[in-house]
Amino acid sequence: MTPRLIVSVSGLRDTTLDRAVDLVGDLERRSVPVSLLVAPRRGREYRLLDDDGTQEWLRHRRRQGDAIVLGGYDDAATRPRRPEFASIGPAEAAVRLTAADRLMAEMGLRTRVFAPPRWNASPGCLRALPGASFHVCAALTGIHDLPRGTIERGRALSIGEGFVADAWWCRALVSAAGRTAEAGGTVRLNVAAGQLSRRAPRSALLDAVDAVVG
Repeated sequence: MTPRLIVSVSGLRDTTLDRAVDLVGDLERRSVPVSLLVAPRRGREYRLLDDDGTQEWLRHRRRQGDAIVLGGYDDAATRPRRPEFASIGPAEAAVRLTAADRLMAEMGLRTRVFAPPRWNASPGCLRALPGASFHVCAALTGIHDLPRGTIERGRALSIGEGFVADAWWCRALVSAAGRTAEAGGTVRLNVAAGQLSRRAPRSALLDAVDAVVG
């Protein structure tokens, strides 16, 4: 079996954009498309709507064939250390998804793919997604095809944003990606853009990609 590779970058904003641009360039040279996880709001101090540079780059990358993925709505409205959609009911999830979708459409970044923060979607969130016109939910252990009610199994291997970013984990991630590829499974790799200033996370992401496609 030929493994399937999905690479994503999360935590995109003005202060992480330059490093994300560099990484995406390296992936483009490997002919590897990227899923770009975007949240309209990140804390009380950041609004993507006010960040013209990041918006324009995201629209450009979509034109190049990369995928825009809604990666949450507003983590400032969430209790500390609790992912935004991890324990949410369907009514509240619908409100947040609708608000996020409206903002994404206003910026020309609307998407039908959702990835909850830290890949953690509550049952209520999963019930609300189809009503908010989302077709796909990328969760921790698999990718949900919402109209069909099916799941493509494959665990997200992430660096940063709620996941370990230490050197030992980076080495373990490369090994796990290689094992999954050898078994012909779906390899899902994600790195938080805020970690790309450090050598180990950036190198691990590219080494894992090379282990699958090289």
